[in-house]
Formats: sequence, C-alpha cells, structure tokens
Amino acid sequence: MSDTAPTASSDGLLDPRRLHAPHGVRRSEPFAFIIVPGQLPPQAAAGLARDFPRYPSAGFFPHDPAECGPSINDLVAQLSGPAFANAIGEQLGIVELARYPALVTLCRSLNARHGTIHTDSVSKIVTALLYLNESWPDTDAGCLRFLHRIDDIDALVVPQVRPLFGTLVAFRRADNSFHGHLPWQGERRVIQVAWLLDEREKSRKRRRGRLTRWFKRVLGGLDRSFGARRDRNAAHRD
Repeated sequence: MSDTAPTASSDGLLDPRRLHAPHGVRRSEPFAFIIVPGQLPPQAAAGLARDFPRYPSAGFFPHDPAECGPSINDLVAQLSGPAFANAIGEQLGIVELARYPALVTLCRSLNARHGTIHTDSVSKIVTALLYLNESWPDTDAGCLRFLHRIDDIDALVVPQVRPLFGTLVAFRRADNSFHGHLPWQGERRVIQVAWLLDEREKSRKRRRGRLTRWFKRVLGGLDRSFGARRDRNAAHRD
C-alpha cells in the first residue's frame, strides 16, 4: 500500500484495506490499539464539513440522521457497517466485531472539562474515532494520548495523535486502556463508534446521551465554567 493520497472506493469513502497502510501504528501492549491516517480522500473534506451537524452544545451526541447531511450519514453507515467493523476487529484481535451492536456519537466542539484520563466503560468492547478537522493549531491541546497510567497525562505510550482529517484511531477496551487529552475548548470534529456488549447497553447509552444533551443546552454556561478549572491530569474511572 503506497503512502499516496487515497481515493474513494466504489463502495464509498472508506476502504477497509487502508487500515493495513504501512505508515499506521499498531500495538498490542499495554493494550491493543491502532492509529492509521489517510482513511478519507482529501476531496471529501468540503462536503463532510458542510454536512456535519451544528450542535448548540459541546460534547458527544448520539447520531441522528435528521441532523446530518447525506455525506455524513453515508460515512456513519460505512464506519459502523459490518465490513469496516470486522476489519477493525481483525486489527485488534477480535473475530467478527460486527456481531456486537454499534453506538455512533458525533462531536463538533469541546469544553475544557472534556478529555480527562479514562479507560472507557466495561460495556464497550472497541472504540473507534475518525477525525474530520482539516487543520489543527500548533498546540498539544486536544491531541489524543494513549497512556501508561491514569494519573499522568504525560506518560505516553506513543506520540500523541493530532485530530486531523482522515485519521482513524481504534482501541480495545481494557482495565488499563488509559487515554485522554489536554484541555481544549473549541471546534474538534470527530465521529465515534463504540461496539457494545449488547443492545440493552446501546439503548441505555442513547437515553443517557439525549438526557445529557438537554442538560447541556440548559446549563451550557456552567459546563464551560466548570471545565475552565480542570487539572491537566484529571481522570475518571469509566
């Protein structure tokens, strides 16, 4: 596989074969993860930016096709579909990841309180993040870090990941799958897919996401105020 810019396959924007790109990072220790840039053709950036939902609040919200344009809905379907799910699972040592229900959430912007160090909840099997930011400022803030410890944002396993267009990150949830990023406030577009243990967990998380969205809409000012006081090594067990 060459390092040249990819083109869209006949099936859409994503091609599972790109996950094998030689410039990617693949690790099985201290937990299984992959970091693979170049998953989207550059010419798709303008359409995806146009079709990305414009949420009034910061954070991740359950995918609602009515809020998105067609290119985002198509990308979500491909990213969470069986072919791409199984290709991610293969990279992480999971057979037929697509047999698990997928929960898709999208984020347009963050407050400073987001990104504290955590592992993800035990109901998640794999989490994948596909970034859609055409550029990123010269800052460490908002750049994803895989970590050796839950109490040290600088204990990097590999160099931090800039959330740039077409970069895909996926990891297998474990008791030590520590990750987070330095506080960032502003736009940071990303699609997240979490493959969960069962449909009950998916329904529960969707309900919680809708409720959280309502609270953020009402109490958005407090959310931003709280985040401004976040410690760089802040963490939560989830």
